[in-house]
Amino acid sequence: MTEKTHYRKAFDSPYLSSADIVEPTVLTISHVVLELDKTKKTQDRFNTAYFKEKHIRPNERLKPMILNATNSKVIKKISGSSFIEDWQNLTVMIEVEHVKFGREYVEGLRVYPAITQKKTLTPAQVEMWEKAKQSYINNGSLDKVLAHVEMSQEDQERLKQECANAMA
Repeated sequence: MTEKTHYRKAFDSPYLSSADIVEPTVLTISHVVLELDKTKKTQDRFNTAYFKEKHIRPNERLKPMILNATNSKVIKKISGSSFIEDWQNLTVMIEVEHVKFGREYVEGLRVYPAITQKKTLTPAQVEMWEKAKQSYINNGSLDKVLAHVEMSQEDQERLKQECANAMA
């Protein structure tokens, strides 16, 4: 699959946006600060999350993320604190969702607690197994699959064999 360019990349925001997140992404918040809008379009101050990871993809710098009220409430819950100074070293998952903005729905970022413990995948989990096979066929490797689940060496070999048979 070739990489595609989201139309919003042209606007080159100093903040993380839906154009930057192409799949659910786990990141570690290093700290959050209340700071002036870097776009200089407003004099507003935003809760801004900075991340420990420096790149979102190879050669693509990870930008800080403005935390709207909804995402701030989620981080408050994850951290157990209402104070942004306590929002450090938190592992979160960021996804793009359609959110209501005024009268229309737009793509927006949502923060969720990251599931840090991977589930173990076996062939008995038919639906997940089929998704894993499709991911393997699409990517040509088990890297994406193993980023999300644990698998025994035996099951990894079985998945590769089933995919080879399906492509033959």
